[in-house]
Amino acid sequence: MSSDTLAEAPAAPDVPGDPEVPRIVPRRRYGQWTAAVVVLVLLGLAVDSVLRNDAFRWDVVAEYFTSASVLRGLWLTLWLTAVVMVLGFALGTLLAVARLSANPVLRAVSWGYVWLFRSIPILVQLLLWFNIGALYPQILGVRTVDLLGPVTVAVIGLTLHEAAYAAEVVRAGILSVDRGQIEAAQALGLGRWRRGRRIVLPQAMRSIVPPAGNMLIGTLKGTSIVSVIAVSDLLFSVQLVYHRTYQVIPLLMVATVWYTVVTSVLSAGQYYVEKHYARGTETSR
Repeated sequence: MSSDTLAEAPAAPDVPGDPEVPRIVPRRRYGQWTAAVVVLVLLGLAVDSVLRNDAFRWDVVAEYFTSASVLRGLWLTLWLTAVVMVLGFALGTLLAVARLSANPVLRAVSWGYVWLFRSIPILVQLLLWFNIGALYPQILGVRTVDLLGPVTVAVIGLTLHEAAYAAEVVRAGILSVDRGQIEAAQALGLGRWRRGRRIVLPQAMRSIVPPAGNMLIGTLKGTSIVSVIAVSDLLFSVQLVYHRTYQVIPLLMVATVWYTVVTSVLSAGQYYVEKHYARGTETSR
C-alpha cells in the first residue's frame, strides 16, 4: 500500500471514552415533577375526604342508585336528550342553509332566529312556553290552556334553544370546506344535492362533530333545568325522593354519579366519531 493511500484514509471515529466528545445530559425538570407530586397529593386528599366523609352517606347512595324512580328519571333524561338533539340539529341545519343562501329574506330570518333564541335564557323560554295559555288563550281557534304538557313544553323549548346553536355549528362546518372542492365538483357536473352529500358533508363533519359532541353533553346536563316545570327527569326524580326522606346530599350524589357515568360514555363515543371523520388528516395519526 502506497503512502498516498495511507494519507487519504479517513480518520478513525472517536471512541465513546474520548474526552473530546461532549456528553449529553438530559435536562432535569424539577419544577414539573414537584408540581406533579403536589397535584397528586391534593387529588388523593380530595378523594379520601369524599370517600371517608360520613355526610355523603354512600350506603344511601348505593340503595337508591338503581331504584325504579331514579331509573325512570334517567330514562326520561336520555330520551329527552336524544329527541332534542335530533330535532335541534334538523332545524339548525335548515337555518344554516337559509343563512348561507342567496335569498336575503331567508338570511335575515335565520339570523334573527339565532339572535333571538341565543339572547333569551333557556329557563325564561321554558317558563314562557309553559304559560303560553296566558299569552295566547287561543291560536287558530284552538284553546291553548293546558294544551301542552310539561314534557311537550320541555321538548319544544329545548329544541328551539338548541337549534339556534346547532345552526351556527353547521354553518361553521360548511364554511370550513374549501371552496375549490365545491367548484371542482361543479366542474364535474355534480348536482347540488350530490355535491352536498358526497363532497361538502364528509369534510364539514370534521368541524361539526367536536362542537356537536360538546352540545350533546351540554344538552344532557341542561335537561336538568326542566325540573322547574315538573318534568320527571333524573334530577326531579331524586328531588321527589329527598323531599320524602330528607336525605338531600346522598340523593344529589345519585344524580351526580349518573350524570358523570353517562357523560363519560358520550365522551368516549365522541372520541371515536371524531377519529372516524378525521381519517386521512394529520390529527387522525
